[in-house]
Amino acid sequence: MPIHRPSSPSEQQQQPTPIDPTGPQPAIISLPPSTHTTVPPPTTTSPSPADGSASTTSTPTDPTSLPPAALDLAAKIFDLARSGDTTTLAQYLRAGIPANLTNHAGDTLLMLSAYHGHLSTTKLLIDNGGDINRVNGRGQSPLAGVVFKGFDEVAKLLFESGADVRAGQPSALDCAYMFHRREVLRIFGETVPDEESVAPSQREWA
Repeated sequence: MPIHRPSSPSEQQQQPTPIDPTGPQPAIISLPPSTHTTVPPPTTTSPSPADGSASTTSTPTDPTSLPPAALDLAAKIFDLARSGDTTTLAQYLRAGIPANLTNHAGDTLLMLSAYHGHLSTTKLLIDNGGDINRVNGRGQSPLAGVVFKGFDEVAKLLFESGADVRAGQPSALDCAYMFHRREVLRIFGETVPDEESVAPSQREWA
């Protein structure tokens, strides 16, 4: 009669290697300059020794191994913010896309939407937790970008939503005085300088 050797205690209690919570962060995938994004690493499964069920753990991956569909999706979402497609972007936010999705330059969806003057899209992102004071890789805030572009209504929305007029470099307040954005200065509750006090090079931006 064949004899079945019992499993040793070490075989019965073998555990998977624990994941260090302070380990590798999400991978940055290489996209064209306008469409880079941070993408969470994929999950892998390993058997649980207790009941044989599968458990999931996050592991870093080579960005080049990500499927083309992930790259296409990232590009599409940033384009929705740029173009002000509020309805479609809202569907992606409801599906779980984070409102603070950020590209390679540090620009969030809110930054792109506001900078291109899309009031309703910017409000959507604010309502879904978009960070109104997050600066990009060059230290520019969404409000400063809006002041520079001259979108007064978007500037008012950001300001009334709590945007810091002194965040970033140059700040929104700096830009307002530099480019003589008189209406924005009124929104900020600042002193509006006389037209005559503005240099000709600055009047071109007014």
